[in-house]
Formats: sequence, structure tokens, C-alpha cells
Amino acid sequence: MKNENVITFNRPDDWHLHVRDGDVLAAVIADTSRDFGRAIIMPNLPVPITTRSMAAAYRAEILNQLPDKSKFSPLMTCYLTDTTDPDDLREGLKSGAYTAAKLYPAGATTNSDNGVTNISYLDDVFDVLSELGCPLLVHGEVVDDNVDVFDRENLFIQKILIPLRARHKKLKIVFEHITTKQAVEYIENENPSYLAATITPHHLSINRNAMFQGGIRPHMYCLPIAKREEHRRTLVRAACSGDQHFFLGTDSAPHTKDKKESSCGCAGIYNSPCAISAYLQIFEQAEALGQFNDFASKNGPLFYNLPINTELVTYRRENRPLVFPNVAIDADSIEVFSPPFNLYWTKATS
Repeated sequence: MKNENVITFNRPDDWHLHVRDGDVLAAVIADTSRDFGRAIIMPNLPVPITTRSMAAAYRAEILNQLPDKSKFSPLMTCYLTDTTDPDDLREGLKSGAYTAAKLYPAGATTNSDNGVTNISYLDDVFDVLSELGCPLLVHGEVVDDNVDVFDRENLFIQKILIPLRARHKKLKIVFEHITTKQAVEYIENENPSYLAATITPHHLSINRNAMFQGGIRPHMYCLPIAKREEHRRTLVRAACSGDQHFFLGTDSAPHTKDKKESSCGCAGIYNSPCAISAYLQIFEQAEALGQFNDFASKNGPLFYNLPINTELVTYRRENRPLVFPNVAIDADSIEVFSPPFNLYWTKATS
């Protein structure tokens, strides 16, 4: 008889992760390396990762902070700017210094002020990515004070993404951390060899009400911002379908409490310690645990043309809710995401 309280799957990867640098990196990297085989590392440091030499140095810093005997592999990305050198990008991708390139619209999120102001400036860069079959990762929001923050993803699809894909038909694109019904419906009708999306545990768990329950809840504030309940339910349907367009990307983004609980709090939710448990809880609630391996462990590598991890990991369902303590850092701490439901799934194997 099948044990419904145990699930085994290929070691997952995190296809969208922030680990910062310095003391924060040292404090958080073990939370990811414990559960994931690889992760796409976001390049939006205060001084962004814009050259292959910077990517190599950042990767070395991450590797230096890993626990002993860790097999975790960070996959580096190039932060695109209006003046990105296509030749440097080509050499970085061919050498393995980069796995992908990240497009931040200037001003869209944390440390994005050096991002792209006009996407047409980068046609030569997109040609390089298309030539090498390497993905462009997009933060899919327009930056326009005249556009409601809840509408920026849908407008990005219409104004930026559709025209971009019409100009560069062989460009592989990951629409990162999608949050809307419109994004799901657009993506699932396109060729999965050229368009895919990551979905975070927090966007699967909360709607926009979570930021305002009993007052302002800064630890529920992220970008893209959580949307209405109808959008959350559509994201759950997409993630739990097993559809190869959609795969795991936590967008785990650590900020210390003093930077979150301030007059101008930073956007970002830190979920690395509880991410797999949260995803499993969501899949269990949707009666879709049979599709979890596709979402967490197979669809991402297939899109990136990377091998699926062969190591198997097992999680078991506990009888009592799990507790995930905050991460201490100097005299401060990083608060771990707490979804609006209990978490029960814990790792049974190393």
C-alpha cells in the first residue's frame, strides 16, 4: 500500500534565488544548499554582476561560504544594462561563467536602478542569447508611475514581451515569478521550448490581503506584488498541472528586519528554509503530489538543457506543524516566510 505521508523525488533546483553577499550570504546559503542541487543566482547586488569576471568572483564567494561536503552548484547570471557588451556576454556564456542573462527594467525592484531603460538597445544581446540557446530571464513589469502597481505585469506582456518575442523568435525566455492569471494563460499557449515561467511559494500561498491584515505586514511585501485571490488560484492550477511551461523558482530574497520594518521597507520575502515544505503543502492541498517532481525537479532542467539531478530525496509528513526559526545575523535577524497555513512536510534524507 502506498504511504501517502512520504514522497520521494529527484533533488530539486531553485531557478530563481537571491543570496546577497557578505554577512547575509554567509547566514543564508546553507538554507538553500541543504535542499537544492543547483540555483540560478540573481545578479542584482548593490554593485550588479555585469561582466564575466564579476560573475566568476561572485560564484567563488558563494562556494567559499558553502557547508563542508556540500554538492550545491550556483549558476550565475549576467545583469543586463543599456550598454551590455554582446561579446563579453557571448564569452561568458560559452565559458560557463554565465548560465543566463537577467533583464531588470530600470527601477522595477531591489537594486535595479542600473537596469534596462529601453529594451530595443539590447537587440544584439538577444541575438547572442538566441544563437547560443541560453535563456533570457525577465522581471516582467513595466515601470511607469501612471500604471497601477497591480497592473504592471499584464501591461508588460502586451507592451514588451509580445513585441520582443515577435522580433526574436528563437529567444528562450523565462518569465520570472509570475503573479497573474493573464501571465499563466499567455504562457501555457506558447511553445514551451521558448517560453516558460517560475512560480514562487509565496505567490502560491498569499493574495494581496496578506499585506494588510491587522495593519501593514512588511514581511508579506514583495515585487511583483501579490495579486487578487483569483490570480493565486490560477497560479496553483498552473504549478500543480505538471505542465512543462512552469517550474520552481523561490525568489527567496533576504533582508534584515531593520530594512523590512522601516518607513520605506525593502521588497522581498525570505522563504528558503521552508520553501519545499510550503510547495509540498500546496500540492497536497490541490491533490497533486503526483505532479510535484515535474514542477520541482524536471521542468526547469529541461528548459535550460541541463541534466535532471539523479539523486533522490524523501520528505515525510509530520503529525505536528513545523517551526522555521528566523535567521540570526549580528544584532538583527531575517524573518522566514510564514504562509497562512501550517506546514508539515520535512526532509527525511540528506
